[in-house]
Amino acid sequence: MSSLIQQMRSRFETALTDAFGETVSGTDPLIVNSSNPKFGDYQCNVAMSLTKKLKSNPRQIAGTIIEHLQIDDICSPPEIAGPGFINLRLKSEYLETQLNAKLTDPRLGIAPNRDPQKVIVDFSSPNIAKEMHVGHLRSTIIGDCIARILEFEGHQVLRLNHVGDWGTQFGMLISYLQEKYPSALTTADVLDIGDLVEFYRQAKKRFDEDEEFKEASREQVVRLQSGAEDSRRAWELLCEQSRREFQQIYDRLDIKLTERGESFYNPMLAEVVADLEASGLLVEDQGAKCVFLEGFTNKEGDPLPLIVQKSNGGYNYATTDLAAVRHRINTEGATRLIYVTDAGQANHFAQVWQVARRVGWIPDGVDVVHVPFGLVKGEDGKKLKTRSGETVRLRDLLDEAVKRAQEDLETRLQQEGRAESPEFVHHVAEVVGIDAVKYADLSQNRTSDYIFSFDKMLSLQGNTAPYMLYAYVRIQGISRKGSIDFEQVGDRASIHLQDPSELTLAKHLLQLHEVIDAVAQELLPNRLCQYLFELSQKFNQFYDRCPVLKADECDRSSRLALCHLTAETLRLGLSLLGISVLDRM
Repeated sequence: MSSLIQQMRSRFETALTDAFGETVSGTDPLIVNSSNPKFGDYQCNVAMSLTKKLKSNPRQIAGTIIEHLQIDDICSPPEIAGPGFINLRLKSEYLETQLNAKLTDPRLGIAPNRDPQKVIVDFSSPNIAKEMHVGHLRSTIIGDCIARILEFEGHQVLRLNHVGDWGTQFGMLISYLQEKYPSALTTADVLDIGDLVEFYRQAKKRFDEDEEFKEASREQVVRLQSGAEDSRRAWELLCEQSRREFQQIYDRLDIKLTERGESFYNPMLAEVVADLEASGLLVEDQGAKCVFLEGFTNKEGDPLPLIVQKSNGGYNYATTDLAAVRHRINTEGATRLIYVTDAGQANHFAQVWQVARRVGWIPDGVDVVHVPFGLVKGEDGKKLKTRSGETVRLRDLLDEAVKRAQEDLETRLQQEGRAESPEFVHHVAEVVGIDAVKYADLSQNRTSDYIFSFDKMLSLQGNTAPYMLYAYVRIQGISRKGSIDFEQVGDRASIHLQDPSELTLAKHLLQLHEVIDAVAQELLPNRLCQYLFELSQKFNQFYDRCPVLKADECDRSSRLALCHLTAETLRLGLSLLGISVLDRM
């Protein structure tokens, strides 16, 4: 089933062709969702855009369009307003038919994409031997949300975790590991380094203070790159320790990823340089091999170089990213690459992709997109840090959210005189705390910085996860109170719309498809958050106006079905954000 907007756009395109032929070929009907009830549910302003082309009055153009517009199965007769707007009101019968069709469909009437793509979403990307911190939060949950939506649409999605598991810092870490845990390199036991951040700090301290250690570290880099068995074993131990730490965070956030770190592309780097050399793009400059960029200049106006091989023969991030693009398109066969990183990497990706396009690795028809995001700031407006000025560990941030959610829950239970088991309290606090952190981030326009506030994100009021969860819980409460099996209601009941609040809720329920389509294209999860927030508001307004369990039999079954469809829409929408629901809270 296509979205309502797609259906209406198609009807207008047909009317324009029938009315004016090739004169308006390619004209967008420009259907706009109307937020003003007096204009109807939708408003089309295409007539004004055709005034110059057709050399006619826009109201006359609008009248001609209406004469050829076949939309009476969806809308009441169109009305011309103002200089030439076409206002449309959806028929109650159409709304009822569409809603009833959704009741028995687990996908709520949204069919998978008929032309699925192979999509790679690159997100999260922490560094080995360093703990995940608040800076990884946005990439991880935004990337996961984008992947979930594309998967729901039917695309084949490969979720890649481009971890930093290669580079000169590993010489330092391997040397320190060999010094501190020498027996670990000769046994098959799992190594427990302990606090990875402290391990890294101590290794860096030794590197900065001890010239002999520094020289040994440099030698280890060479040994690792040449495949020395003991160096490789130490590197694998470091990677495995970090993976276990990362996985605890990913499990808690319900994140699925395929690790493919920088080391995966290491064997391909020489081929990257060779291909660039063969293409004639590679230039040697002060001993380094580079490609001079178009549109990127220094202060003197000279083209900037993208270095792909350093003067000492080593490679850098640009070389690895070029190898990744090449492999993801040529080997994986992806036609859409999505990189979810902070906004500060925009120039880097623009430069890498320019080179990849010029050498022919990104052909026409392949879409490569950077999904940038802003900073997470504290309530003081500065970059979020601990009181001691250190970066906030992601583990600590999640623990604090759950702790505060539990305190809020226990206070509320005491005020309501409710007795719940410790298991219930722990489970609800974990779900609410994690959901609150995720939703607070996803509900922001990702391109902006945002203020991190536990109090705001855990509030039961406003555009928060608890407010959304509470709307879902409220519907499940109807089921418990009336001993209603909503699945049976969905199979047997039929929705009939009478009260204005029912109509408002119904119209909003039908917009899910177009919202999901928009997020899949624009990659802005906050669009879906805003839709779900408004859905919760409209449901609460309906619930406050219309009795459900105490209504007469006809209205009762219809309103129960409307409640069930609202709950399913909330559940599906929240699941696409990576957010779990609760039956009670």
